[in-house]
Amino acid sequence: MNKPINKKVCVITGGTGGIGYHLSLGFHEAGYQVIALDKELHKSLPETIDFIKTDVSIPEDIQSAFEQITAQYGAVHVLINNAAISAFSKPISSISIDEFDAVIRVNLRGSFICAKKFIQANSGQDYGRIINIASTRWNQNEAGWEAYGSSKGGIVSLTNTLAVSLGDRPITVNAISPGWIQTEGYEKLTNKDHAQHPSGRVGIPRDIVNACLFLADEQNDFINGHNLVIDGGMTKKMIYEE
Repeated sequence: MNKPINKKVCVITGGTGGIGYHLSLGFHEAGYQVIALDKELHKSLPETIDFIKTDVSIPEDIQSAFEQITAQYGAVHVLINNAAISAFSKPISSISIDEFDAVIRVNLRGSFICAKKFIQANSGQDYGRIINIASTRWNQNEAGWEAYGSSKGGIVSLTNTLAVSLGDRPITVNAISPGWIQTEGYEKLTNKDHAQHPSGRVGIPRDIVNACLFLADEQNDFINGHNLVIDGGMTKKMIYEE
């Protein structure tokens, strides 16, 4: 028997580590019923946040997760596609095709499949939000980040198209492109780290949480197909090596 839906249900992929962990806590604090999907439990979560072990590169895992969620809660209202691989920052001469494929499978393909399952799980609701976590690397990059940059560029494009495709549904689709967000060891950063940002500091997870909560709000339904860059102004700088 389904639990009565007296809270908005929010699914967060990669929801137990890094930015995703803070998203899980932030949405929980804001009153959402949070379900964190992740390959493993990286950090402990409050008991009222559900954790479902899920590898988003495996369609059957995603299908199973959404079946469990809809059986438990009846519907899903918010999806945050946050799960990502960022480990393969290698020169193109040394990154393998399998490594490139692994990044695309998780970061882009996984987000696409989760979006499909979310749309089904949201059917019949009068409110839905898809928030895709991209990166400033979708447009401004450095050597050796072909796989990650390509995947995040795909996320921005996927966001644009989904927003148009879902025009007949009450679902908005937006992306957030974080810049430098320090999830641990903030106190170890140098004055130079902070000062190079026009905002005067390196980003913190709460910067992303605040933006996601804003986009998830029911009243913000006229923001659609947007890629919100949160980088303290870094991508607006013209940087030359001395």
